[in-house]
Amino acid sequence: MNEILLMMMMLSLQITMQPAGNYHPIPGEYVVPSAPPSYEEATICHQPGPPPFNPGMEAKPMSPYPPYPAGTYIQPVPMQPPVTVQTVYVQQPVTFHDRPVQLCCPRCSNLTTTHLAHTSGALAWLSCGGLCLLGCGFGCCLIPFCVDSCKDVDHYCSNCQALLGSYKRI
Repeated sequence: MNEILLMMMMLSLQITMQPAGNYHPIPGEYVVPSAPPSYEEATICHQPGPPPFNPGMEAKPMSPYPPYPAGTYIQPVPMQPPVTVQTVYVQQPVTFHDRPVQLCCPRCSNLTTTHLAHTSGALAWLSCGGLCLLGCGFGCCLIPFCVDSCKDVDHYCSNCQALLGSYKRI
């Protein structure tokens, strides 16, 4: 019984008293490492070195041509056509109002400030009819056709005069 206790104490001393740093397990004994291995120890590759040189084996010069049987034809790999890259500019939707707007014209691709043209729309005609019903029939009902704030607004490109959009009052 005392021998078993003595062996257990020796084993515990042997496990706990290990040198710090590198450790090399001895075959047949159980060794608990005190810390994980260092970076250098963990990254060492355990591969065998180059094979030993045999004097009977000389290096032979390599042929620039592959060893294919006579009459064998290798199909060349077809060339891929070059990839063309097309740049697409996505323009945010423009909301037109009764003021000029700066935008890129889709027709001439120039950055421009729109030119405004006022045209008589639904608001001008309804205002004229309302004034006639109120008794302003002697020319006063035509006032909405002279006021720009009663007319619709068309936006034109200042470079190519293309119609870019409209702002309808009603």
